Amino acid sequence: MKILFLGDVMGRAGRAAVAECLPRMRQEWRLDFVVVNGENATSGMGLSGAHAKALLEAGADCITLGDHAFDQKDMLQVVEKEPRILRPLNFAKDAPGRGAAIFTAANGKKVLVAQVLGQVFMKRPFSDPFSAIDQVLRAHPRGGMVAASLIDVHCEATSEKMGMGHFCDGRASVVVGTHTHIPTGDAQILPGGTAFQTDAGMCGDYNSVIGMEKAEPMRRFVTGMPKGRFTPALGEATVSGLYVETDPRTGAATRVEMVRQGGRLAPSGPAPL
Repeated sequence: MKILFLGDVMGRAGRAAVAECLPRMRQEWRLDFVVVNGENATSGMGLSGAHAKALLEAGADCITLGDHAFDQKDMLQVVEKEPRILRPLNFAKDAPGRGAAIFTAANGKKVLVAQVLGQVFMKRPFSDPFSAIDQVLRAHPRGGMVAASLIDVHCEATSEKMGMGHFCDGRASVVVGTHTHIPTGDAQILPGGTAFQTDAGMCGDYNSVIGMEKAEPMRRFVTGMPKGRFTPALGEATVSGLYVETDPRTGAATRVEMVRQGGRLAPSGPAPL
């Protein structure tokens, strides 16, 4: 099974890049299933219903969110009505929507997708992500009814993301980190057959400070004083993510490649099939 995960979509530039690149990637790489993290797609803070619809129309089979899941207030209703949008599993107990779901891929196989929020350095004290994901993976073992499983780990700390990768090794097909917007160079298959990357990076303009126009973050770093709001950078964006192939019988990853398409970063990804 051929799976693509795209990191945090950042503002208008990120949305435009995904809309341009994803249909081509689906066709050229013969993708069976695509997951996109969309939690920064609307003005860099959350995801609106209209922008969620655009990402789904571009070719996403599932959209994950993050700690900014409900910054756009209409998402409170949209996430209840649209089963292809997932909020974090360990968000507030009364939060609408769900944090894990099983989907049918283009090849007819079942795919489990779940998302958890980390606790280290995060602004809010979210509940334990490890026990939350453990329950989901116990209920849906890799290679059973579920042919593949993907876990989006939305964390600040690289150590916590790596800890989650090892915790899920042999039980999930893919564990990939999001939230920090910078792609890490450690894409690998762990000993138990789980594809892993600490952070997939963002789909956004890298001539920026993690996707934001440089002036205001730089002012705050240099002077310690805010003057205006952060606004997403609008230059040409790079689509960043992770490409994984899995064994449909066991759910184990057999191939993993970092993805970078367009924009400023050096290109990477599988050759057209």
